[in-house]
This record gives sequence, structure tokens and C-alpha cells, in this order.
Amino acid sequence: MADPKGFLKITERELPEHRPVDVRIQDWREVYQDFDRGTVVNQASRCMDCGIPFCHNGCPLGNLIPEWNDLVHRHDWGEAIERLHATNNFPEFTGRLCPAPCESACVLGINQPAVTIKNVEVSIIDRAWEEGWVQPRPPAALTGRKVAVVGSGPAGLAAAQQLTRAGHTVTVYERADRVGGLLRYGIPEFKMEKRHIDRRLAQMRAEGTEFRTGVDVGVDITVERLRAEHDAVVLAGGATAWRDLPAKGRELGGIHQAMEYLPLANRVQQGDYDTPAISAEGKHVVVIGGGDTGADCVGTAHRQGAASVTQLEIMPKPPAKRPEGQPWPTMPMLYKVTSAHEEGGKRLYSVNTVEFLGDDKGDVRALRLVDVKRTDKGFEPQPGTEREIPAQLVTLAMGFVGPQKEGMIDALGVELDGRGNVVRDRDYATTVDGVFCAGDMGRGQSLIVWAIAEGRSAAAAVDAYLGDGTSLPVAIPPTARPLV
Repeated sequence: MADPKGFLKITERELPEHRPVDVRIQDWREVYQDFDRGTVVNQASRCMDCGIPFCHNGCPLGNLIPEWNDLVHRHDWGEAIERLHATNNFPEFTGRLCPAPCESACVLGINQPAVTIKNVEVSIIDRAWEEGWVQPRPPAALTGRKVAVVGSGPAGLAAAQQLTRAGHTVTVYERADRVGGLLRYGIPEFKMEKRHIDRRLAQMRAEGTEFRTGVDVGVDITVERLRAEHDAVVLAGGATAWRDLPAKGRELGGIHQAMEYLPLANRVQQGDYDTPAISAEGKHVVVIGGGDTGADCVGTAHRQGAASVTQLEIMPKPPAKRPEGQPWPTMPMLYKVTSAHEEGGKRLYSVNTVEFLGDDKGDVRALRLVDVKRTDKGFEPQPGTEREIPAQLVTLAMGFVGPQKEGMIDALGVELDGRGNVVRDRDYATTVDGVFCAGDMGRGQSLIVWAIAEGRSAAAAVDAYLGDGTSLPVAIPPTARPLV
């Protein structure tokens, strides 16, 4: 185990500092400064190696957290990445993007600041890339079976890598022009630079995975042909149907979905455009939705030179400390300040948009808001609280309501549940023989760790379906729920 008295010797929780705001909003690089490796070792030594490591249950991937904390404490970084890769195909993604439910479940976190699990994780994989320890792992032999994976987000990539390593011939179909799904075009560069995706894709190609971009299954290729050319299909297209806001004036110009706005900024960083077709430069920006996607819009607007940024949330402001109704080791809903919020702007809670107001050109110029109170009957407007705020660009970041039905889903005829998600059994099999489903397409909008966990689990199920059992690790069935 890590130092038995580490948590007594080192009581402070230390994380990498962010680059100065006035510096980082001038570029699109990741916000974190370099972190001393010795400090990472000390932080790893705070792990108590609990008799019952609740962090395992807090992590959908089942990451072997005490093991690699101990290995980092012992300066055995090479073995640490082996233990990390045993449960997680892409720790460089999760170490940057996961909200770390493992830390909410950390036993030390009961009465001290939790172990910096997420930062230790990303430090391990970054060191591994630097040292050249991450190498292709092609299969020793091919099975002769072909598998199609539809969607190249974290679920699809995890399933594809596992199945390729099992010896199957895997083709990933992606309707966008580049591989990565929301990792590529939804996550801003300042949260995760796309070089992390590209070097992982290079590893996967060297292992034998084939990628076909610009292919919309159900449109560019029929589902009949896809099934005929492959022995199994894994649906991993995500929950891409966004939630809209049908308020008066929604048709005005300048009102866009977050996933219409964010990809354009990422494409500028990819070199596709000099300037985005939708820009916040010089505008009063309003972001409707208080989650991570909303925060991504806030940070993007800052970097584009917005005149002001206001983020709206219909829910009340979350508490700063764990409430009684969300006890350890569950993941509580807490007030958090992301790097984007550090950079400025206002955050308004318990407000609802009554109307979008336009100018004489048909573009949005302001929003009419009203304070609301959450009751058993819903969100009730509070009399006398209506007011206007300026808005020349509005982004809707209110989450997603399930997978897109038109095209592939409709053509396949898979059964959907009451929420519009693809129905799967415990083996991730849909109601259509040979067709499996992993990630948000079946689960609904969720965390990146769930996507990777389901991709790995679905791969094991497909491998068993195609042969006599499987040697791939079997993770959590889709009906299971960790303490998140």
C-alpha cells in the first residue's frame, strides 16, 4: 500500500494551478500549468488503501485506484500504467474530462479532503506517453470475424479497441469528417487538446482498427448492407438529440444549440476555418443551461472576445458542501467553479426564459427572464421578478433527450424504452440479433467513464457472441448502478 501514515503526514490536497486568466483566454491550450511529479507522488501517498475501497464502486470502470496510487508512491510508474490500462483504455480522456465520482466515494473524504485520484491518473498516462510506454498491442491472430462499430466517441473507441485486440476485424463508422465524436467537436480545446485523441487513434490504427469517416449509417450505407458485411454491429452513436427551448421568439437569429456553436470553434483550431460562422466576438452572450456543456460555451465565448457572458440555470444554486440527502459515498450535486467560470461572467440560478426579444433585423437582442421557485407542481414564476438582459448570441445547453431516431435507429427496428433510448439486455444485446449497444445511445446522456465502461463490456459480450466465451474483461451490466 501507499505510505500507511501518508494521509496523516500530508493533509493538504494539492492540484495543478491554472494558467493566469489573462494569459489563457488569449489561446486555446489546456488551462493547467505543469505539475511537479514529486507532488503527485506525495498526493498518491495519501491513499489509505482501505479494507473496502469505495472508490472502486464510485468508478464505473472499476479502476484499481489503491493499486496505482501505491505504485506511484513507490515510483513504479511503468507498472502503474499497466494497472491503469487494465481497466481503462483512455485514461488521458477520463483524467481530463471525468467529474471524478471516485473522489466523492473516497474514504479519506469522509473527514478530510479526498485523494487527488483524477490528477494521479492523468499524471500516470502523461508520463507513460512521454516515456514511450504506450505501444500498439495488435492481436496474435485474427478470428476471421468482422465487427462494425457505429460511432467514434469514447464508447465506440473502447469497444473497437477491445474487439480488435481480441482478433476481430473491426471497422468504425463515423458520420463526421474526423474521428472522436463529442471528444473531437464537443469538448473545447482548452479542456482537452485534440492531440490526445490523435495519438490514441494512431495506436488503434497500428493495432488494426479501420476508421471510415463521413459515413452516416442508414443514409450513406444501408443497415441491411452493414449487417450483411459484418458478423456483429455495435451501436455507439451517443445521445445526440438535443433538448430545445420552445419559448416565444425562438425563431430569431442568433439563437443556437450548443452543439451548433461549439464544433465551429473546434474546427477553427483544427484549421478548417480562419473564423467560426458563429462567434461571440463583441457580443452579449447568454448561455441557457448550467451544466458542463454550458460551461464549455462560457469558456469558448471568453476566448472569442465576448462583451459579456451570462449563464442561466432554472434549478436553485447547489450547496457548497455535501447535503444531508446526498451522503457519502454518493456523488453529491455541489456548486462548482470551472476554469471557464474563473474567467468571468455571471451565473444566474432559479430563472426561466419567458421570451426572446428581437430587433428590426430579426435577430435576438435581449431575453425576458423571470425568477422561479421549485415546488411539487414544477417551477412557479415569482410575481414582480420579470426583467430583460441583453443578448446578441444565445446558446442552448440544456442537455440531450436520447439518440437520433431518423436513419439508422428507425431502419434497424431496435426496440426503444420509454425515454427513447435503445433497449439492451444484460449482455448489451438489442432486440435485433447480432446488434449490440453501448454508451449514451442506450444509457442516455451520462459520464465519459460510463461510456468507456459500457464500450468495454459490450466488446466482451460481442466477443462471446462470436465465439466460445471471451477472454476480454467483463465490466458492469447496463442495469447496474454505482454510487454516482
